[in-house]
Amino acid sequence: MFQLIDRRLNGKNKSAINRDRFLRRYRTQIKDAVGKSIKGRSITDVTSGEKVSIPVKDIGEPTFGHGSGGVWEAIHAGNEKYVTGDQFDRPPPQGGEGGSQASADGEGEDDFSFSLSRDEYLNYIFDDLALPNLVKEYLAPSTETKTVRAGFKADGTPTNIHVVRSLRGAMGRRIALAGPLHKRIKELEEELTLLMKAPEEHRSAIADLEQRIHALKGRILGIPYLDPFDLRYSNRVKQPKPSNKAVMFCLMDVSGSMDEDKKDMAKRFFILLYLFLMRAYEKIDVVFIRHHTQAQEVSEEDFFHSRESGGTVVSSALKLMAEIIEKRYSPNEWNIYGAQASDGDNWSGDSPLCHELLTEKIMPQVQYFAYVEITDGEPQNLWMEYTRLQETQKYFAMQRIGSREDIYPVFRELFKKQTQMVA
Repeated sequence: MFQLIDRRLNGKNKSAINRDRFLRRYRTQIKDAVGKSIKGRSITDVTSGEKVSIPVKDIGEPTFGHGSGGVWEAIHAGNEKYVTGDQFDRPPPQGGEGGSQASADGEGEDDFSFSLSRDEYLNYIFDDLALPNLVKEYLAPSTETKTVRAGFKADGTPTNIHVVRSLRGAMGRRIALAGPLHKRIKELEEELTLLMKAPEEHRSAIADLEQRIHALKGRILGIPYLDPFDLRYSNRVKQPKPSNKAVMFCLMDVSGSMDEDKKDMAKRFFILLYLFLMRAYEKIDVVFIRHHTQAQEVSEEDFFHSRESGGTVVSSALKLMAEIIEKRYSPNEWNIYGAQASDGDNWSGDSPLCHELLTEKIMPQVQYFAYVEITDGEPQNLWMEYTRLQETQKYFAMQRIGSREDIYPVFRELFKKQTQMVA
């Protein structure tokens, strides 16, 4: 069996088709590896892709091999012991029986590792999902500009000469100027052909026609191949570059009832939302608000790793969110999204106030607001109050998360594609 190995270097994107085929074939293994990689990443660390590993046993390809037994011929080098027609016993098989035992010398095969680009990484996370309420997406005016093509112009610098357009114009000019001359030459040549039937009788007329034809051909040769009039230059103008931007509010309960495991699940959910928004918006601000009995805007590190004791007053976080929107994020310039994670435990007298704040101050200004309750027990009083709110607010959604396995299904349920009727 012969094996051909192509050691030629591939150019850029030359193996894109093979890479796409590989990603489709091992889609399940890659999605599992992507899911495991989320925990160790920062919520805003998505500028690069992700390096994933697949066990070698999962990427094995079927092969054909020669088994023991059968009748087959082989050609060997000449020898002095055997002649044509001699028979001899088959040699015993070499090597051990094999199996899944560990190697005695510590050698083995590592997992197959490769890097996913940023777009590939996001595609594996957000298959078949859609961002609701994108109809109101606002393109804010920006001082940034971008250079765009704007046709051609008759003057410019030599570096901006458009060769193809200049030659095309020169060819058209030559055809236009030489067209009548070619037509006149053709007529004179037809007359000359008739006179050549009796050259002795029309000697002077023939000489006159030949002289006129020669003069016309000289005029055609005198038409310049490229005239300064033909030159065309690429025209580029600067246009304002619109930028669509969004702000993502992350609200989380950090009271004593929210342990590290629940915070980890909340972090995973917020990471998914941030990555999802990046597919639709160029600029995204993230605002972290933690709360127990009081709310506070904090950094990402404090948001996920601080722990407080005491009760829970969810309305304090909603009030702070409304204040920040009023001061820094005008709904006329920003697309606002909110995500709240809590175990649902709230002071009973505070839940109606949360309903009022969301209805009157927050929902009229946001594109979408998602609430996830992280608990494996019975729904809490905040869940009951938000259930009433969901009946009246189209862009308010809520789901429950009991374990890490529920995060992806819950996220997909919150942002599944829906048919929207636009007037």
